[in-house]
Amino acid sequence: MGSTRKAGRPKVPAADRILRVASEMFYRRGIRAVGVDAIASEADVTKKTLYDNFGSKDALIAAYLRGRDERWRHWLVENVERRGGPASERLLSTFDALADWMEQGNTRGCGFVNATVELPDAHHPAWVVVMEQKRWMRGYLAGLAAEAGAEAPETLAERLLILHEGANVGSSLGMLANAAQEARHVAAALVAGLPGTDRAP
Repeated sequence: MGSTRKAGRPKVPAADRILRVASEMFYRRGIRAVGVDAIASEADVTKKTLYDNFGSKDALIAAYLRGRDERWRHWLVENVERRGGPASERLLSTFDALADWMEQGNTRGCGFVNATVELPDAHHPAWVVVMEQKRWMRGYLAGLAAEAGAEAPETLAERLLILHEGANVGSSLGMLANAAQEARHVAAALVAGLPGTDRAP
C-alpha cells in the first residue's frame, strides 16, 4: 500500500511541519485568509492533529509570530555583529540587515504589523508576541545608541525604529526601491556626531 504522505514531504514531527506550513501560509496569504483546513491539508495532517498540538488557530498564530521573532532577532544580531565596527556603525548596519532580510523573501513587510492589522483585538494572544518583539527591537537599538554615546539613546532608538517600520511599509507596497538603504541614509544624519561616525554613511 502506498503511503498517504505527500511526495517530498519531510519526515519531521507533525508539530514542526504544521508550524512551518502555517508560518509560510500566514505570511504569504494573510492570517484571516488561511484556515485550519488548508493548513492541515498542506501539512498532510488531520485537523485533530493540528488541534492536539496547538489547541486553536489563535495559539498557532502566536506560535508563528514567536518563531518569526526568533528568526529575526538571530538574523539581525548576527548580521550586525558580523559587519562589526563601533556602535554608531552597527546602528546603521541594522538597516543593511533589514535590506538583506527583505531580499530573502520577506517582501510583504513586517509580519508583526501585518498581524495586528488583521487582528485588531489587542487581547488576541498574537498581540503579546508583537509587543514583545517591538519592545525588544527598541531596546536593542537603544543599547547600541547608549554604547555609541548618544545623549538620549531611547529617543534615538525610537526614531530609528520609525525608520525601520517605514522602510518595511514602503518596500511591501512597492512604493520605494531600496527602501531600507534610503532609510539608512536618513539614519546616518541622526547618528552623525556620535563617536565613530566618520565612516558610517
